[in-house]
Amino acid sequence: MNNSCSYLIIAFTLLCVLLINGCSTNESSVNNEVEIKVAAASDLALAFKEVGELFEQETGANVTFSFGSTGQLADQIENGAPFDVFASANVTFVDQLREKNLIIPETQTTYAFGRIGISTLSDSPLSIETLEDLLKPEVKKVAIANPDHAPYGLVAKQTLENAGLWDQLQSKLVYGRNISDTLVFIETGNAEAGIIALSLYQEDEVNFHIIDDEMHAPLEQSIAVINRTNEEELAKEFISFIKGPTGKPIMESYGFIIPEGK
Repeated sequence: MNNSCSYLIIAFTLLCVLLINGCSTNESSVNNEVEIKVAAASDLALAFKEVGELFEQETGANVTFSFGSTGQLADQIENGAPFDVFASANVTFVDQLREKNLIIPETQTTYAFGRIGISTLSDSPLSIETLEDLLKPEVKKVAIANPDHAPYGLVAKQTLENAGLWDQLQSKLVYGRNISDTLVFIETGNAEAGIIALSLYQEDEVNFHIIDDEMHAPLEQSIAVINRTNEEELAKEFISFIKGPTGKPIMESYGFIIPEGK
């Protein structure tokens, strides 16, 4: 075999190797770019971040979360926000999107029930353990989420109304945009107490006293795939993952009650 043939064979071999590597790189790049965008209620911030990391490890896909007030997120979806999944803190908002043909109906499911409680800073000198304690004169401000668009704020209002305290506490109330903002009021000292989600309670940061769930309507939290998604199967897989053997114990560890068979 002459030198010209040898050079041709070597060049051809190198070209094949480069083409194979190029294809592999492109395929890997495509896989790494698969992503779903999840609009999620603020009470899910801690739980979903933990679940999301494990979902990414299992699927190789990326999950991007946008946490906020359920009502405001629903408005964004109605106005065309490019989300693939909507995880609400109140089933009503998902029902409304279904009526407007903005979700894939068969994907809607109740994924959790939430709980609320009275919270103060962990080093607070005040003893605030009951709803009536919020009336104490040393409690200047009480934080709740805005009941107009935040489900956790709505049930806080229902609770105070049912306890006969709503009118008496009007002058003390400050409103967070969502339940995470409400917690910030307490953490920054801008409110001596507040009503927050059990799912956001961290023992080393705040005190927490659970409120009887008979004091308010059930916090039935619903999730669904947005019908304009380009990642329908991956979005469905994410919903299944939340209630599956990996996601369920994580959600329960943050105080969520996971319904069976829904």
